[in-house]
Amino acid sequence: MTPALFNLGVQTLAAEQKSAEVTHWGARIAWVVGVLIFIGFVYWLMRQGWKWRGTLQSDLPELPAVPKATGPATLSMSGRYHGSTTAGQWLDRIVAHGLGVRSKAELTLTAEGVNVVRPGANDFFIPAAALREARTEKAIAGKVLPEGGLLVVTWAHGDKLIDSGFRSDRASEHAAWIEAINSMNHPTTTTEGAAR
Repeated sequence: MTPALFNLGVQTLAAEQKSAEVTHWGARIAWVVGVLIFIGFVYWLMRQGWKWRGTLQSDLPELPAVPKATGPATLSMSGRYHGSTTAGQWLDRIVAHGLGVRSKAELTLTAEGVNVVRPGANDFFIPAAALREARTEKAIAGKVLPEGGLLVVTWAHGDKLIDSGFRSDRASEHAAWIEAINSMNHPTTTTEGAAR
């Protein structure tokens, strides 16, 4: 092998070898900080939207207090509360008075109404006179479940009809709740003028 050929081979090998790219930590840190700021901004916008919705619903009266003395429990159920919406509009979430907060729930049906106990969230009471109907649905306020996986209770509060969605730990209990609530005497018209 001639020296010229040897030098050509060494130069070819040297040209093919490339050094590893240097990590630009400043650029990476800037991207991470930018993404975190964007996520924080989106969260802030969502929180402002939630507050604005609560402001728009400020005309909703305070929720009824649980009566001091209630009759014996007709039914009870453990499960989850998935939210409340304007009746018939499953995406129009109601957030006023804590009704928009999802939580675990213990429901008790008595002759006086439905008592909803929610650990970590505001409890509320639905008087028997306010109950309109109960049925199963598959979705409410951004929560979609299998067909019939959600117990929806429609009730009147102030001048508004509300759908509240619950899911029992044992979905087979929904039928008993529907039968019990629908067998109670309900007013035939709502305060919004719609017949039920």
